[in-house]
Amino acid sequence: MKLSAQLRYRDHPLENARITQELERAGVDVVWVPEAYSFDSVSLMGFLSARTERIELAFGILPIFGRSPAVIAQTAAGLDALSGGRLVLGLGASGPQVVEGWHGVPYDRPLARTREVVDICRKVWRRQPLTSNGVFEIPLPEGRGTGLGKALKLINHPERERIPIWLAALGDRNVQMAAEIAEGWRPHIFMPEKVREVWGGSLDAGIAKRSRELGTLQIAAGGVLAIEDDMFDKAWSQVRQTTALYVGGMGAKNSNFYNTLVQRYGFADAARSVQELYLSGRKAEAEAALPDDLLRRSNLIGTPAFVRERVAALREVGVTHLHVNVVSSDSRKTLERVKEWIS
Repeated sequence: MKLSAQLRYRDHPLENARITQELERAGVDVVWVPEAYSFDSVSLMGFLSARTERIELAFGILPIFGRSPAVIAQTAAGLDALSGGRLVLGLGASGPQVVEGWHGVPYDRPLARTREVVDICRKVWRRQPLTSNGVFEIPLPEGRGTGLGKALKLINHPERERIPIWLAALGDRNVQMAAEIAEGWRPHIFMPEKVREVWGGSLDAGIAKRSRELGTLQIAAGGVLAIEDDMFDKAWSQVRQTTALYVGGMGAKNSNFYNTLVQRYGFADAARSVQELYLSGRKAEAEAALPDDLLRRSNLIGTPAFVRERVAALREVGVTHLHVNVVSSDSRKTLERVKEWIS
């Protein structure tokens, strides 16, 4: 099992670079760089390529609606070259609130777009002439442009023709697609006890169609990590604030993927209550309304013995990357200790 960690949207890029160097020294295997509608992640990834040596650099997550598929592919190839083959391309469709409110483009056919972006990236990295006849028409046909476009291939020879692609996915069809076409899957608010009940059919259907060359589906999951008694209150406060934001405030009221997931976990009444409270501005009450059992099972907060039990539960359902946000008086010491447990 590998150890992975997430950077934060709101931190300054230079601070995130310093944090990444500390994570590398602590033995973390993968660092995930977010974007959404914060500073762009590509700039930071290029900087991190020069400031680190070993740690894998993962987009966590690069939204597919904000760039053309060819730009995504050539950006990934360039960063993979700069980092010496350490890039992980994490992709996601985001949601209509961000896509239409920030990028100003319609949130249409997210699954078809995602599948085509993955296919186009792999064509580009294999240096095949780029053509596509689905959501993306490449080259543009006559009548949609000048008619002078031609199928081109990447000028450079990539560091790797198979850069790992991970998909962020929560819904059934999205998870099935991730299991079928991606090297890895990034879920969120992950309860190992509920994986088979919520996603078992989707995972099985996707894996049944999965190409052997992709290998075993990689999964990154975990949560906030705290193993020191005097850090528990701080950790739980962080968990409640973040989870309330996702379950209560993300997306629109009738289009919140995280809220739907929590309902599917068996906390339907609580999920609806959290959303009502959060959207009415009663954030502290929304945080208090989150079920303790949901939070306890989707994070890693407790004694070392308890956390090791949770890690075992994650491993049992196929998690290959223990994904943590550490809360500690000595983050490096905690990460090194957890690294020993999972190695």
